[in-house]
Amino acid sequence: MCGLIMNKVYFIAKKELLTYFKTPMAYIILLLSICIFNVFFFMIIDQNREVSLQNVFQIMEFMFVFLVPLLTMRLLSEEKSTGTMEFLMTAPLSNNAIVLGKYLGMLTFFSLLIAMTGIYFVIIEYFGAPDILTTLSGYLGIWLEGAFFIAIGLMTSSWTQNQIIAAMSAYAILFLLYFSASFTSYVSGPGEIIIQQFSTLTHLENFVAGIMTPADLIYYISGILFCLVLTRLSIENRRLK
Repeated sequence: MCGLIMNKVYFIAKKELLTYFKTPMAYIILLLSICIFNVFFFMIIDQNREVSLQNVFQIMEFMFVFLVPLLTMRLLSEEKSTGTMEFLMTAPLSNNAIVLGKYLGMLTFFSLLIAMTGIYFVIIEYFGAPDILTTLSGYLGIWLEGAFFIAIGLMTSSWTQNQIIAAMSAYAILFLLYFSASFTSYVSGPGEIIIQQFSTLTHLENFVAGIMTPADLIYYISGILFCLVLTRLSIENRRLK
């Protein structure tokens, strides 16, 4: 039974990924992202004169705040607007398979984008002696953050058939998570701690510094699961109607 479900998830994920690569958008996003990352990578290395990707990871995080909603806005919104969502819901597919398939398809695309930046590690390894564990920790952190952002984008995409509204909703949530640390100067005590723990900046900074705590892992994993559950409930609500 479990194998059958995973086959359906794999089928949806593969279909989603192949469909995305049939459009120019996938190649445009990959090309533009890598070009922008390359510019900042060489600027940071030239200015800092250190064999570290810490600042590069922070730039990538900022870029993903703007990039991920563009990637995810069509995941379920397009299915609703074109009417193919009805086909998915009447097909022998569970809501879990639909959500996981869509999510894993986009996560695979995102992972490919992250993998393409691996050349940066090769470059700094060739010219210096970077801390390998710190670099791997940074990559894990930025991947987990991207996975969290994608889950948020998938969730907002399940709320509406309008892709623009889905993207704007995702932007609102991501901006709140990313910039919430800016409000710590206005509060103190427990409120300040809560806001810091709510911010994505706080948790990625630990990974980038080579520090992996259970709290940081729980933050991302629980955030991903929470958004996927809400996405499933959103689809279930539509099926009941």
